Order: sequence, then C-alpha cells, then structure tokens
Amino acid sequence: MKDARLALALVVPAQPPLASVLGLVRLARLLRFDAVMVWDHLQDFVPRVLWSPRTTWIARLRRSPHPYYDFASLLGRLSAHAGRLRLGVGVTDPIRRHPVLLAQTALTLAHLTRRPPIIGIGAGEAENLEPYGFPFDRPVTRLEEALAILRACLDTPGTIRFAGRFYQITDGVFELTAPPRRRPEIWLGAHGPRMLELTGRFADGWYPNWIDSPERYAARLAQVRQAAERAGRDPTQIVPALQAPVLLAPTENAARRLLHHPALRLTGLLRPADEWRELGLEHPLGEHFRGYLDFIPERVDPHALRAALRAVPPELVERSFLWGTPEQVLARIRDYREAGLRFLGLLPVSALASPQVAAWTVFTLWRLRRSLARELTER
Repeated sequence: MKDARLALALVVPAQPPLASVLGLVRLARLLRFDAVMVWDHLQDFVPRVLWSPRTTWIARLRRSPHPYYDFASLLGRLSAHAGRLRLGVGVTDPIRRHPVLLAQTALTLAHLTRRPPIIGIGAGEAENLEPYGFPFDRPVTRLEEALAILRACLDTPGTIRFAGRFYQITDGVFELTAPPRRRPEIWLGAHGPRMLELTGRFADGWYPNWIDSPERYAARLAQVRQAAERAGRDPTQIVPALQAPVLLAPTENAARRLLHHPALRLTGLLRPADEWRELGLEHPLGEHFRGYLDFIPERVDPHALRAALRAVPPELVERSFLWGTPEQVLARIRDYREAGLRFLGLLPVSALASPQVAAWTVFTLWRLRRSLARELTER
C-alpha cells in the first residue's frame, strides 16, 4: 500500500466568492488536513427554486447556486496558498476537456504545487454536458479511450498516436513532463463494473462518490484490485479513496433534523430509481432514472420538484451522508478504514444550516482529525 494511514481532504466547491475558497484552503492547513479537492461543474445540482436565504445562509453570499470557477485556473491560484496540501479535482470529464488538454493541465499543476496533483476523472454527468451541446452517448467507452491517451501523455511523452472511435491523434507531439516526485495521479470516480475495471487498468487512485456501507465499499475495492491484477499492475499501488458529504450535529436527533433541510433532501431524489424500487416506491423522475448522472436541475418543473421532494423517503436521505454525532461519524470512518479506505474527502454539508452550525462543524472536524491522528499513532 502506498500509505497505510488515512489521509483527509477538505472538499471545497469551486464557487465564488474567491475569498471564501482561499479561506477554506487556509482552514484545511490549520486543521492539518492532507489535501483540498475541488469540483468541476458548469452548474450545481441544487435548482434555483431551492436557493434563497430562507433555505440557506450561503444564498446571502451568492444569488444563485450555479456559478462555478474553472477548476484548472482555480487550482493554479490556490497553489500559492496550499503549502504542503495536495490539490486535486474530484472529478472532471474527458468530454468537455480533451484528454491531451487534461494531461497538459495536470502536468502544469505539477510545476505549480509542492506535492503531486490529483486529477479525478469520471464519465460525465448530464447537467454539465447536454444543456451545452456536449455529447453524452457511450460515456464509458469515451472515458476508456481518454484514459489510454492520458496514460500515454504521462508515461511515455513524445509523439502520441491514437486511433479510436471518439479520439484520433495522428502524430501529436507531447513533451511536457513533471518535476521529480510530483508526477500527477489519475484517480477515477468509479461505481459500476465497467468503471471499476477501468480503475484497475489505468488509475492511480479510486475516488467514488459516497458509498453508504463499508461492506459495499470493500466489495467494490476488491473489484478494482482484481482488475489491476488482470492488467498486470500492482493493486496495492491504487489509492482507495472516497468522497463523503459529512453532516455533523451534537446529538443524533439534531442530525436527523438537519437531514430535512430542502437542499439535503434533494440528495434522496438523486438516488437512482433502483433504490426507490427496493423500498417499494416509484421514483418521481421515472423508472429508468439513474440518479445524479441524469439530473438537469433547471429542466425540472418547480411544482413537480417540490412534490417530488415531499415524496423522498427518509431512508434514502440518510443513505446519502456520513452523518451523526462526532462519535458516530468517527466510528463509521473507522469501519471504512478497516474496509481499506486510505483517503477520505470530507464535504461538510451541515455548514449549510447556519453560520453558527458552520463554525461548530469546523471545530468538530478539527477534533475528528486529532482523534484519527491519535489512533494511528497509538497503533
């Protein structure tokens, strides 16, 4: 294993104002986190109709949920403030960003940062593609081709040639390389069997969205490692990571109350139709709805959206978060670590509730970090 300890990252939405993003990077350094991860979006999953100061105090900072910075420009700016923090994106896609340009971005960041940058990649989401005219057909096949090109750029710089269904490179010259010990890492946001197979074949890390049980996490990690072995790679060199929206409260009842926040209940609606069927329910957005992959927020009628949110069962909202008291959350993190987790990206969603809750959440994240560090020292 590259590193037997558990690294912690603060997940920072790449959204205005810039002062807030810079403040969160300084906070991550103060809390002694290991990394900062940003998103690559053109719009948010939260529709405008749910965005108001009555819903979240953050609406006072920006009038819409949708403004997003370009992740590459932002990480370049953050590199001057990151110190020893690793910087990464979790995740981008090779449809809006050609794989050769992603390789150039990754290697440029390697020259700006003190530690290897993380380039998380996924197959794409409808909200960032369809409204803007980008294709969203056969996304996993596109990703497979893109990963082959990325690996060629990073591993064998020189003349790049590739003949695929979606990408063709005849005699492209690519000779940018990383400084010593700062080679970028490619992490995949993978969940399904084909994506897990690609992770084992191509990736340096596995960075899925929240998986709601350590057992399911361990099973999918085993699939990644088996795929790596089939590809002749060392499976222990693939970093097992996870992005977790974390909801913290002083008591379990207080945490349950926060789960009723409209923006957080939306996560239950973004669970796929299969999970609704498991509870004997029909998904309001259709029987073939694949969850956040298919969701385009501003295309949903506001009245239909509110009715759908009222139909969301509490069980599905609870599945969407790492939630509870600090002690409960710490216990769950231990379980994931036992399942193989080595890098945890924490998105503190409880901070949406109020400035006071946000401040308490920050203090609690510091306590969690100390507790985890102490446990590893005592082992």
